[in-house]
Amino acid sequence: MTPATPDTDELPELDPADFSLVLGGPLFQLWRRSRLSDHEGNLPHRRAFVAVLLAWLPLLLLSLAEGHAWGGGVELAFLEDLELNARFLVALPLLILAEVVVHRRMRLVARQFLEDGLIPDAARAQFDRAIASALRLRNSVVAEVLLVALVYGIGVFVVWRTRLTLDVSSWYGAVATGRLDLTLAGWWLACVSLPLFQFLLLRWYFRLFIWARFLWQVSRIRLRLIPTHPDRCGGLGFLSLVRVAFAPFLFAQGVLLAGMIADRIFFGGATLLEFEVEILGVVALMVCVILGPLCVFSPQLEAAENRGRREYGTLAQRHAREFDQKWLRGGAAPGEVLLGSADIRSLAEMGSSFEIVENMRWAPFTLKTVLHLAVTTLLPLLPLTLTMFSAQQLIERLVHVLI
Repeated sequence: MTPATPDTDELPELDPADFSLVLGGPLFQLWRRSRLSDHEGNLPHRRAFVAVLLAWLPLLLLSLAEGHAWGGGVELAFLEDLELNARFLVALPLLILAEVVVHRRMRLVARQFLEDGLIPDAARAQFDRAIASALRLRNSVVAEVLLVALVYGIGVFVVWRTRLTLDVSSWYGAVATGRLDLTLAGWWLACVSLPLFQFLLLRWYFRLFIWARFLWQVSRIRLRLIPTHPDRCGGLGFLSLVRVAFAPFLFAQGVLLAGMIADRIFFGGATLLEFEVEILGVVALMVCVILGPLCVFSPQLEAAENRGRREYGTLAQRHAREFDQKWLRGGAAPGEVLLGSADIRSLAEMGSSFEIVENMRWAPFTLKTVLHLAVTTLLPLLPLTLTMFSAQQLIERLVHVLI
């Protein structure tokens, strides 16, 4: 696939430092006007505190008023609901904290394309257009309105009420005659708490779409990749830093999964191994969502490797022939000593360069990056492994290991 040639329309140069996936949109402007954020997206503790106050505290107060906070004749009391408390006390603040991490890391990644000389001067306008297009989409009012409509139209009253609720009497309601009758706390959950959380979560996926779209537009530029770059992917190795940028988001996803499984283990009689497919599916999805967009550069990386094989193969052939002619066919000057000659070092360096070209990767990440993302997602599930053993079995195994 041949990258598209850049347009020649004049466009004012944009500073890649302005690139941010999070500093825009109606909600961000609301945060700023309410002094819950500055223009750089700082003060995440304020936003997290307010979000928890809106999403979790009213549920506690209403459950207390209805007698369902602890016990109260229901099978699942509010304070026993591990999924809900994990969602609003851990995952929700993490989604907000992730904004600061992604903002600081990803703007450096966008800047790296220029600082490393990957964008030709003739394609600078095309690169600026990709940044401007991403910022317009990030700031879209229509996009966030559609997310709100999706949350209320499908996320709460279809998916949650029909798929995600437990088939037991709980603090938020009970199933009667095939339908879920909500308590007062249940109505706040359905109308305020869940929509707020689902909106923030979907907003993150929308940002990931913007990032993927930006990378695809950049991949249409004929980048100046260097086949002998030590990162073994032509100089695009810095893109693997997304694993650090999106770590809080992945951990939040793991918390959601762990909370859902925990409720079904403790109140539905399930076991951890019954969720093997769900666990593998979530991990695979997270890896694909984060690393999949980076694969848009694979055609250019393959082309750079093929070009490097030809060019450095020709150069290595010439170098080796001249070395052979000089030192094995009598071409060396009389009295010239081989020991300590720079020719030996030059031959070794040529071999190292050709080896780097031979081992170029067609994707700007490694298996280590994949494992890093998988472990980050799975970490919240680690405590649930204790449900596979009784306390006695666990103590016996620990004693056996220590002794």
